[in-house]
Amino acid sequence: MKKVLTIAGSDSGGGAGIQADLKTMTALGVFGMSAVTALTAQNTLGVTALSAVDPDFLKAQLDAVFTDLMPDAVKIGMVASAENARVIAERLLFYKASNIVLDPVMVATSGASLSPDGTVEAIEKHLFPIADLITPNMPEAAVLSGQSVKVSADMCTAAEKIGTKYRCAVLLKGGHGTEDANDVLFSEGNHTWFCGARIHTSNTHGTGCTLSSAIASFLARGFGLPDAVQEAKSYLEGALRYGLNLGHGSGPLWHGYTLL
Repeated sequence: MKKVLTIAGSDSGGGAGIQADLKTMTALGVFGMSAVTALTAQNTLGVTALSAVDPDFLKAQLDAVFTDLMPDAVKIGMVASAENARVIAERLLFYKASNIVLDPVMVATSGASLSPDGTVEAIEKHLFPIADLITPNMPEAAVLSGQSVKVSADMCTAAEKIGTKYRCAVLLKGGHGTEDANDVLFSEGNHTWFCGARIHTSNTHGTGCTLSSAIASFLARGFGLPDAVQEAKSYLEGALRYGLNLGHGSGPLWHGYTLL
């Protein structure tokens, strides 16, 4: 069985973060492992508290995994602090990790920042250069590219700007659009569109985590990048279409939390 490591925050509600990642990995037939970067108090309504893991303890988690269970792919989600970003990059380079998928958890749908001061810059400096794929949503892509991202043409130019700047593949997710859920992949100088119908559901908590961990799972299983993205997108659409309606929330509202 192929092995995939998720480096992300814990979601006490079970719908996002490492919990969503591990559920996805199990469903897709890979062995999931985790290194926790932060603890959160959250549910489908939102996040009320967040506590970043000590960088030395994060390093110990990564060392424990890599010295025994060498991952075939790595998914990175919430980093939670600038020092954690540096530790993750240093350890992944040390162990020569491959198939690194980075979901840059930076900006909520509301536009609120999800990271303490300096964390976004540390992610860009230390993690983007070692990632094989980054998966920003439209608000995140606007921050990273320095341009407005509202329509398909914007998505193409923003993905190319980001991919060229950081020398990695970019999957720009279009789920924040108004009419469809089309995503564009910029890789090796080419744009590839992945079309998806907009599914009218309130159960969207953890969709970014699920997609990125699914891509990592398919990469670990030997799929090429475009095929891994297509399979992951199909899996996510199925999860949204037939997902459980467990809570009262309408999605991941990442504003108003307390840093602990």
